[in-house]
Amino acid sequence: MGSRTYHDPLHGAIRLDQEQPAEALAIALIDTAPFQRLRRIRQLGPAYLTFHGAESSRFTHSLGVLDLARRALRELSRFRPELEQHAGLLLAAALLHDVGHGPLSHSGEEMYGLHHETWSARLIREHPSLREPLERYAPGTAEAVADLLEHGRSPCPAIKALVSSQLDCDRLDYLLRDSYSTGTRYGQLDLERILSSLTLAPDGSLALHPKGLMAVEHYLVVRNLMYRSVYNHRLNVVCNWLLSRCIAVARQLGPQRVWADSVMQRWLWHANSLNLDDFLGNDDHRTGYHLQRWKEDGPNELQQLCQRVLDRRLLKASDVSRLSRERRLELLALAQRLSEQAGLQGDLCCGLQSQKNRGYHPYRGGLRLWDGQQLSALEQRSGLVSSLSTPTESAWLIHPAEVAAPLRQQLALEAGDEAS
Repeated sequence: MGSRTYHDPLHGAIRLDQEQPAEALAIALIDTAPFQRLRRIRQLGPAYLTFHGAESSRFTHSLGVLDLARRALRELSRFRPELEQHAGLLLAAALLHDVGHGPLSHSGEEMYGLHHETWSARLIREHPSLREPLERYAPGTAEAVADLLEHGRSPCPAIKALVSSQLDCDRLDYLLRDSYSTGTRYGQLDLERILSSLTLAPDGSLALHPKGLMAVEHYLVVRNLMYRSVYNHRLNVVCNWLLSRCIAVARQLGPQRVWADSVMQRWLWHANSLNLDDFLGNDDHRTGYHLQRWKEDGPNELQQLCQRVLDRRLLKASDVSRLSRERRLELLALAQRLSEQAGLQGDLCCGLQSQKNRGYHPYRGGLRLWDGQQLSALEQRSGLVSSLSTPTESAWLIHPAEVAAPLRQQLALEAGDEAS
């Protein structure tokens, strides 16, 4: 077969040419079982319960990252044609960067306590269907891809930056794709301007031509807004908490009281010793099936949690970001007492969740502008970017609707005290 085309809703036709060695490698990797499994992993986890269109998969996203990486490499190769020798490494890393995601993507990491970067690297190093085509392409490629994804190390700084940096191809695709699938409008980027402004600093690292400054400022604002409006949406926080409680309660109850098939048994009670087949055996389908079974015939406390998720009987979340940790814990205890008085089990319907948005990191691979004469840090040329470097935290008190009124009355009184 000479070529293959994937018709993407964002990037149009993604055409891969079998005659190009790096693209032939990408085709071989796409056809493997570990990569095809990503069709069964939702990109945004349980966000479909908040944004009904959020049904896209890690498979779709990974193809988008591949396409952006290829386009970015074309831009940079205009300055240094020798970068083309790294095409196989770049395309493989772009394609496989999420192959180690567990069920429900980032939510699954919280639920099961696993890290996708570690599993991506392990699969690349150990799974024959991934390792063998990488090694056929060039000996040492599997380890180079795994090292780049797990530790961010690469002999070529520009290639590393396209895979993992403040402006990598992963972020560019997921902001566009997640905005598209959730129906929000914050994630609209001037992608063409950003890609065309990519250049190389004198030391060979990735830089931006000043003509792309406003497009990159816009990108960083978009990222901030997407975290606030989508990724850290209060109902997403509630869903993640509920899912984590489902798994935590199942683990606590143990295999004598909780039914699980052989794969899920190992995920629940032997997560530190999963082999490759165990890991790849779990996806959104298997986890969802177990939630359904537990809702129908699991122990009562597990039934309650699974019913809330599957029937979308979600809990409420009240913003407690302004309060001290001590005061948050006091309000959690109050919520649990009120819930018990209402005939509910407090530890199954009350919790605290917090998220940190660290914003732009000027000292962790920060972006630089290069016009051919002067090299400067992005935040030095842009007050807007500098303002986005301040980390923020959001904190939520999760509780049932039955106790919302007294809790929010208490929060309103505290807000009044602060104002006075």
